[in-house]
Amino acid sequence: MSKLKSILKVVLPLLLGIGLVWYSLSKISISLLIKYFRDADYSWIILGVFLGLLSHASRAYRWLFMAEPLGYKPKFLNSFMSVYSAYLINLTIPRAGEIARATIISNYEELPFDKGFGSIVAERVADTIMLFLIVAIAFFLEFQFIYEFFSSKFNFLTLIIGGIVLVIVAIALLLFFRKSNSKLAIKVKSFLSGIIEGVLSIFNMKKKWAFIGHTIFIWVMYVLMFYITTFALPELHNISLAAVLIGFILASFSIAATNGGIGSFPEAVVIAFSLFGMATEPSRAFGWIMWSTQTLVIIVVGGLSLLYLPVYNRKKSSV
Repeated sequence: MSKLKSILKVVLPLLLGIGLVWYSLSKISISLLIKYFRDADYSWIILGVFLGLLSHASRAYRWLFMAEPLGYKPKFLNSFMSVYSAYLINLTIPRAGEIARATIISNYEELPFDKGFGSIVAERVADTIMLFLIVAIAFFLEFQFIYEFFSSKFNFLTLIIGGIVLVIVAIALLLFFRKSNSKLAIKVKSFLSGIIEGVLSIFNMKKKWAFIGHTIFIWVMYVLMFYITTFALPELHNISLAAVLIGFILASFSIAATNGGIGSFPEAVVIAFSLFGMATEPSRAFGWIMWSTQTLVIIVVGGLSLLYLPVYNRKKSSV
Protein backbone atom coordinates (compact mmCIF):
# COMPACT_ATOMS: atom_id res chain seq x y z
CA MET A 1 0.00 0.00 0.00
CA SER A 2 2.80 2.42 0.92
CA LYS A 3 4.60 1.53 -2.33
CA LEU A 4 1.44 2.32 -4.32
CA LYS A 5 1.11 5.63 -2.48
CA SER A 6 4.72 6.53 -3.32
CA ILE A 7 4.15 5.70 -6.99
CA LEU A 8 0.97 7.80 -7.11
CA LYS A 9 2.79 10.77 -5.56
CA VAL A 10 5.19 10.71 -8.52
CA VAL A 11 2.82 9.66 -11.32
CA LEU A 12 -0.26 11.82 -10.57
CA PRO A 13 1.52 15.24 -10.66
CA LEU A 14 3.29 14.14 -13.85
CA LEU A 15 0.02 13.09 -15.51
CA LEU A 16 -1.64 16.32 -14.36
CA GLY A 17 1.28 18.29 -15.82
CA ILE A 18 1.07 16.47 -19.17
CA GLY A 19 -2.68 17.05 -19.28
CA LEU A 20 -2.25 20.77 -18.56
CA VAL A 21 0.48 21.08 -21.20
CA TRP A 22 -1.90 19.57 -23.76
CA TYR A 23 -4.72 21.87 -22.61
CA SER A 24 -2.51 24.98 -22.66
CA LEU A 25 -1.09 24.28 -26.10
CA SER A 26 -4.57 23.55 -27.42
CA LYS A 27 -5.53 27.14 -26.54
CA ILE A 28 -2.75 28.76 -28.57
CA SER A 29 -1.27 27.73 -31.90
CA ILE A 30 2.34 26.52 -31.79
CA SER A 31 3.27 28.93 -34.59
CA LEU A 32 1.89 31.89 -32.60
CA LEU A 33 3.68 30.75 -29.45
CA ILE A 34 6.95 30.45 -31.40
CA LYS A 35 6.36 33.98 -32.73
CA TYR A 36 6.00 35.31 -29.18
CA PHE A 37 9.24 33.54 -28.22
CA ARG A 38 11.02 34.88 -31.31
CA ASP A 39 9.82 38.48 -30.92
CA ALA A 40 10.33 38.72 -27.16
CA ASP A 41 12.86 41.25 -25.84
CA TYR A 42 15.47 38.93 -24.35
CA SER A 43 17.29 41.71 -22.52
CA TRP A 44 14.42 41.71 -20.00
CA ILE A 45 14.34 37.91 -19.88
CA ILE A 46 18.09 37.76 -19.18
CA LEU A 47 17.69 40.37 -16.44
CA GLY A 48 14.90 38.24 -14.95
CA VAL A 49 17.15 35.18 -15.04
CA PHE A 50 19.90 37.17 -13.28
CA LEU A 51 17.48 38.21 -10.53
CA GLY A 52 16.51 34.56 -10.16
CA LEU A 53 20.17 33.60 -9.76
CA LEU A 54 20.58 36.30 -7.10
CA SER A 55 17.59 34.97 -5.16
CA HIS A 56 18.92 31.41 -5.22
CA ALA A 57 22.42 32.56 -4.23
CA SER A 58 20.86 34.43 -1.32
CA ARG A 59 18.92 31.28 -0.39
CA ALA A 60 22.16 29.30 -0.34
CA TYR A 61 23.89 31.93 1.80
CA ARG A 62 20.88 32.21 4.14
CA TRP A 63 21.11 28.52 4.96
CA LEU A 64 24.62 29.05 6.38
CA PHE A 65 22.98 30.98 9.24
CA MET A 66 20.87 27.88 9.99
CA ALA A 67 23.89 25.58 10.07
CA GLU A 68 26.00 27.76 12.39
CA PRO A 69 23.96 27.14 15.59
CA LEU A 70 24.24 23.41 14.85
CA GLY A 71 28.03 23.68 15.10
CA TYR A 72 28.84 23.49 11.39
CA LYS A 73 30.30 25.94 8.87
CA PRO A 74 29.47 24.62 5.39
CA LYS A 75 31.05 26.08 2.27
CA PHE A 76 28.86 28.53 0.37
CA LEU A 77 29.51 26.82 -2.98
CA ASN A 78 28.32 23.47 -1.60
CA SER A 79 25.17 25.15 -0.32
CA PHE A 80 24.62 26.91 -3.67
CA MET A 81 25.07 23.72 -5.70
CA SER A 82 22.82 21.76 -3.32
CA VAL A 83 20.05 24.36 -3.81
CA TYR A 84 20.14 24.05 -7.61
CA SER A 85 20.48 20.27 -7.45
CA ALA A 86 17.34 20.20 -5.29
CA TYR A 87 15.43 22.32 -7.82
CA LEU A 88 16.51 20.00 -10.62
CA ILE A 89 15.41 16.89 -8.73
CA ASN A 90 12.05 18.53 -7.94
CA LEU A 91 11.42 18.68 -11.70
CA THR A 92 11.46 14.87 -11.81
CA ILE A 93 10.13 13.83 -8.39
CA PRO A 94 7.90 16.38 -6.60
CA ARG A 95 9.13 17.47 -3.16
CA ALA A 96 12.13 15.11 -3.32
CA GLY A 97 14.50 18.07 -3.68
CA GLU A 98 14.58 18.91 0.04
CA ILE A 99 15.61 15.34 0.89
CA ALA A 100 18.24 15.41 -1.87
CA ARG A 101 19.55 18.76 -0.65
CA ALA A 102 19.90 17.50 2.92
CA THR A 103 21.63 14.35 1.61
CA ILE A 104 24.11 16.39 -0.45
CA ILE A 105 24.96 18.59 2.54
CA SER A 106 25.31 15.49 4.72
CA ASN A 107 27.68 13.83 2.22
CA TYR A 108 29.93 16.81 1.53
CA GLU A 109 29.79 18.82 4.75
CA GLU A 110 29.38 15.96 7.26
CA LEU A 111 26.30 17.61 8.73
CA PRO A 112 23.91 14.88 9.98
CA PHE A 113 20.98 14.34 7.63
CA ASP A 114 18.30 14.87 10.29
CA LYS A 115 19.77 18.21 11.38
CA GLY A 116 20.25 19.36 7.79
CA PHE A 117 16.72 18.39 6.82
CA GLY A 118 15.28 20.05 9.93
CA SER A 119 17.03 23.34 9.05
CA ILE A 120 15.68 23.16 5.49
CA VAL A 121 12.14 22.63 6.84
CA ALA A 122 12.61 25.70 9.06
CA GLU A 123 13.66 27.63 5.94
CA ARG A 124 10.46 26.54 4.22
CA VAL A 125 8.45 27.88 7.15
CA ALA A 126 10.02 31.33 6.64
CA ASP A 127 9.29 31.11 2.89
CA THR A 128 5.66 30.13 3.53
CA ILE A 129 5.24 33.12 5.82
CA MET A 130 6.68 35.41 3.13
CA LEU A 131 4.35 33.99 0.47
CA PHE A 132 1.30 34.59 2.64
CA LEU A 133 2.60 38.07 3.44
CA ILE A 134 2.62 38.77 -0.31
CA VAL A 135 -0.95 37.40 -0.46
CA ALA A 136 -1.91 39.82 2.34
CA ILE A 137 -0.27 42.75 0.49
CA ALA A 138 -2.12 41.87 -2.71
CA PHE A 139 -5.38 41.60 -0.77
CA PHE A 140 -4.77 45.00 0.86
CA LEU A 141 -3.89 46.70 -2.45
CA GLU A 142 -6.84 45.22 -4.30
CA PHE A 143 -9.41 44.83 -1.52
CA GLN A 144 -12.06 46.73 -3.50
CA PHE A 145 -11.44 44.66 -6.63
CA ILE A 146 -11.51 41.35 -4.72
CA TYR A 147 -14.64 42.39 -2.83
CA GLU A 148 -16.43 43.42 -6.04
CA PHE A 149 -15.29 40.24 -7.82
CA PHE A 150 -16.75 37.95 -5.15
CA SER A 151 -19.82 40.18 -4.76
CA SER A 152 -20.53 39.73 -8.46
CA LYS A 153 -20.32 35.95 -8.09
CA PHE A 154 -22.13 35.67 -4.75
CA ASN A 155 -24.62 37.93 -3.00
CA PHE A 156 -23.63 39.69 0.25
CA LEU A 157 -25.69 37.37 2.46
CA THR A 158 -24.02 34.30 0.94
CA LEU A 159 -20.56 35.78 1.69
CA ILE A 160 -21.52 36.43 5.33
CA ILE A 161 -22.98 32.94 5.75
CA GLY A 162 -19.92 31.43 4.05
CA GLY A 163 -17.60 33.36 6.38
CA ILE A 164 -19.53 32.22 9.47
CA VAL A 165 -19.48 28.59 8.27
CA LEU A 166 -15.71 28.77 7.69
CA VAL A 167 -15.13 30.15 11.21
CA ILE A 168 -17.32 27.41 12.76
CA VAL A 169 -15.56 24.68 10.76
CA ALA A 170 -12.14 26.09 11.74
CA ILE A 171 -13.07 26.12 15.46
CA ALA A 172 -14.53 22.60 15.23
CA LEU A 173 -11.38 21.27 13.53
CA LEU A 174 -9.17 23.00 16.10
CA LEU A 175 -11.08 21.41 19.00
CA PHE A 176 -11.09 18.02 17.26
CA PHE A 177 -7.33 17.98 16.59
CA ARG A 178 -6.59 19.28 20.07
CA LYS A 179 -8.46 16.48 21.85
CA SER A 180 -8.20 13.59 19.36
CA ASN A 181 -5.47 10.93 19.48
CA SER A 182 -6.17 9.59 15.98
CA LYS A 183 -3.28 9.11 13.54
CA LEU A 184 -4.47 12.06 11.43
CA ALA A 185 -4.74 14.34 14.48
CA ILE A 186 -1.28 13.33 15.70
CA LYS A 187 0.20 14.05 12.24
CA VAL A 188 -1.48 17.47 12.06
CA LYS A 189 -0.39 18.39 15.60
CA SER A 190 3.14 17.23 14.83
CA PHE A 191 3.18 19.28 11.63
CA LEU A 192 1.94 22.44 13.39
CA SER A 193 4.39 21.85 16.22
CA GLY A 194 7.21 21.62 13.68
CA ILE A 195 6.13 24.91 12.08
CA ILE A 196 6.07 26.68 15.46
CA GLU A 197 9.46 25.17 16.37
CA GLY A 198 10.86 26.25 13.00
CA VAL A 199 9.65 29.84 13.47
CA LEU A 200 11.08 30.00 17.00
CA SER A 201 14.43 28.61 15.81
CA ILE A 202 14.69 31.52 13.37
CA PHE A 203 14.25 34.08 16.15
CA ASN A 204 16.63 32.22 18.46
CA MET A 205 19.58 32.15 16.06
CA LYS A 206 22.47 34.59 16.51
CA LYS A 207 22.16 36.16 13.06
CA LYS A 208 18.37 36.26 12.92
CA TRP A 209 18.22 39.73 11.37
CA ALA A 210 20.62 38.70 8.60
CA PHE A 211 18.43 35.62 8.03
CA ILE A 212 15.26 37.76 7.92
CA GLY A 213 16.99 40.26 5.60
CA HIS A 214 17.99 37.49 3.17
CA THR A 215 14.45 36.05 3.32
CA ILE A 216 12.96 39.41 2.33
CA PHE A 217 15.60 39.83 -0.39
CA ILE A 218 14.86 36.37 -1.84
CA TRP A 219 11.15 37.09 -2.22
CA VAL A 220 11.63 40.63 -3.49
CA MET A 221 13.88 39.15 -6.19
CA TYR A 222 11.23 36.53 -7.01
CA VAL A 223 8.54 39.19 -7.51
CA LEU A 224 10.92 41.47 -9.46
CA MET A 225 11.97 38.54 -11.64
CA PHE A 226 8.32 37.92 -12.50
CA TYR A 227 7.58 41.62 -13.06
CA ILE A 228 10.71 42.41 -15.09
CA THR A 229 10.04 39.51 -17.46
CA THR A 230 6.62 40.97 -18.39
CA PHE A 231 8.49 43.77 -20.22
CA ALA A 232 9.69 41.15 -22.73
CA LEU A 233 6.26 41.31 -24.37
CA PRO A 234 4.92 44.71 -25.56
CA GLU A 235 1.32 43.57 -24.90
CA LEU A 236 2.06 43.42 -21.15
CA HIS A 237 3.87 46.76 -20.75
CA ASN A 238 0.87 48.38 -19.05
CA ILE A 239 0.26 45.57 -16.58
CA SER A 240 -0.66 46.71 -13.06
CA LEU A 241 1.22 45.84 -9.87
CA ALA A 242 -1.87 44.06 -8.57
CA ALA A 243 -1.99 41.82 -11.66
CA VAL A 244 1.71 41.03 -11.20
CA LEU A 245 1.21 40.11 -7.54
CA ILE A 246 -1.86 37.94 -8.19
CA GLY A 247 -0.08 36.30 -11.15
CA PHE A 248 3.00 35.66 -9.05
CA ILE A 249 0.95 34.17 -6.20
CA LEU A 250 -1.05 31.78 -8.41
CA ALA A 251 2.10 30.82 -10.36
CA SER A 252 3.91 30.09 -7.07
CA PHE A 253 1.13 27.77 -5.91
CA SER A 254 1.07 26.11 -9.36
CA ILE A 255 4.67 24.94 -8.89
CA ALA A 256 3.50 22.68 -6.05
CA ALA A 257 0.67 21.25 -8.19
CA THR A 258 2.87 19.65 -10.87
CA ASN A 259 6.55 18.87 -11.40
CA GLY A 260 8.14 22.33 -11.24
CA GLY A 261 4.90 23.91 -12.51
CA ILE A 262 4.92 22.14 -15.88
CA GLY A 263 1.65 22.96 -17.64
CA SER A 264 0.13 24.54 -14.53
CA PHE A 265 2.39 27.64 -14.49
CA PRO A 266 1.22 29.17 -17.81
CA GLU A 267 -2.43 28.49 -17.00
CA ALA A 268 -2.11 30.04 -13.54
CA VAL A 269 -0.74 33.18 -15.21
CA VAL A 270 -3.66 33.25 -17.68
CA ILE A 271 -6.21 32.95 -14.86
CA ALA A 272 -4.58 35.78 -12.89
CA PHE A 273 -4.01 38.17 -15.78
CA SER A 274 -7.48 37.61 -17.25
CA LEU A 275 -8.99 38.89 -13.99
CA PHE A 276 -7.44 42.25 -14.86
CA GLY A 277 -8.59 42.24 -18.47
CA MET A 278 -5.28 41.15 -20.03
CA ALA A 279 -5.51 39.28 -23.34
CA THR A 280 -5.16 35.51 -22.98
CA GLU A 281 -2.69 34.88 -25.84
CA PRO A 282 0.15 37.15 -24.62
CA SER A 283 -0.60 36.07 -21.02
CA ARG A 284 -0.26 32.40 -21.95
CA ALA A 285 2.86 33.13 -24.03
CA PHE A 286 4.38 35.03 -21.09
CA GLY A 287 3.64 32.07 -18.82
CA TRP A 288 5.46 29.71 -21.17
CA ILE A 289 8.39 32.12 -21.66
CA MET A 290 8.74 32.65 -17.91
CA TRP A 291 8.48 28.97 -17.07
CA SER A 292 10.74 27.81 -19.93
CA THR A 293 13.61 30.22 -19.23
CA GLN A 294 13.63 29.58 -15.48
CA THR A 295 13.37 25.82 -15.99
CA LEU A 296 16.20 25.90 -18.53
CA VAL A 297 18.43 27.67 -16.00
CA ILE A 298 17.57 25.07 -13.35
CA ILE A 299 18.37 22.22 -15.75
CA VAL A 300 21.71 23.76 -16.80
CA VAL A 301 22.93 25.04 -13.42
CA GLY A 302 21.42 22.09 -11.52
CA GLY A 303 22.98 19.57 -13.92
CA LEU A 304 26.39 21.27 -13.71
CA SER A 305 26.08 21.36 -9.91
CA LEU A 306 25.46 17.61 -9.69
CA LEU A 307 28.48 17.01 -11.93
CA TYR A 308 30.80 19.46 -10.19
CA LEU A 309 29.93 18.64 -6.56
CA PRO A 310 32.15 15.51 -6.34
CA VAL A 311 34.94 17.26 -8.28
CA TYR A 312 34.90 20.34 -6.04
CA ASN A 313 34.84 18.30 -2.85
CA ARG A 314 37.55 15.91 -4.06
CA LYS A 315 39.83 18.91 -4.65
CA LYS A 316 38.92 20.31 -1.27
CA SER A 317 39.66 17.07 0.56
CA SER A 318 43.02 16.61 -1.16
CA VAL A 319 44.30 20.03 0.02
